[in-house]
Amino acid sequence: MAKALFELNPNLDRAALAQRFAADTRLQVENILTDETARELREILISGTEWGVAIQAGTHGQPHSWRGRELRDPATGQQVMDLVKETDRAAAARDYAMRCNRYSLVEGLQKQWDPGGPHELLLEYLNAPDFLGLMREITGIPELAKADGHASCYGPNHFLGKHIDSHVAEGWRIAYVLNLTIDDWYPDWGGYLVFYDDEGNVETGFMPRFNTLNLFRVPQSHAVTYVPPFAPRGRYAISGWLRDR
Repeated sequence: MAKALFELNPNLDRAALAQRFAADTRLQVENILTDETARELREILISGTEWGVAIQAGTHGQPHSWRGRELRDPATGQQVMDLVKETDRAAAARDYAMRCNRYSLVEGLQKQWDPGGPHELLLEYLNAPDFLGLMREITGIPELAKADGHASCYGPNHFLGKHIDSHVAEGWRIAYVLNLTIDDWYPDWGGYLVFYDDEGNVETGFMPRFNTLNLFRVPQSHAVTYVPPFAPRGRYAISGWLRDR
């Protein structure tokens, strides 16, 4: 029998979660999935994902991404290294920058990277009535119609600079992060989802704790903190936006 890939924890206190989200507009839901399916998803991310790279240097810079197989080309590898240096310069100049490993669930489906594979199935689960229904219930937004998503791995020297996710006109209502990294993540390893006030103080920080779902209304000023070279594993997650169209 095939292993289950995505099953919601039946013991979630949905009313309490909705109350907390209404008060704070952001929330971390622990044990969102059954333990078995969360571990199966993590194994897919660690051992069964062709990781590419996503990079952007500067608020007005062009976002770049490559599939894993494209990185075998030496010219592409040099382009990536040059852009990594540009992200350092942008961040040093207080501009937006980001870099991480990525596998786009949506692009993978559209371009048939792995027909019938687990990443396509995961995107189906994220758009199934069970998950979307739970998201509507917790957020109090009945108009949520679909989820996009990508797998990400923030490894050594990766980060996501401060920004606000202002794509409301594109239907973005809620950002989500399903954390699937190692069980005992340690604070010194970075990879925290942090939220800032108007003075730049950190209002809230969410550890990338295994089998937790982070939710927050957009736009809000936030970032993913730098993962240092000594972190023993990457910060694995499924991330994206819940949309009303």
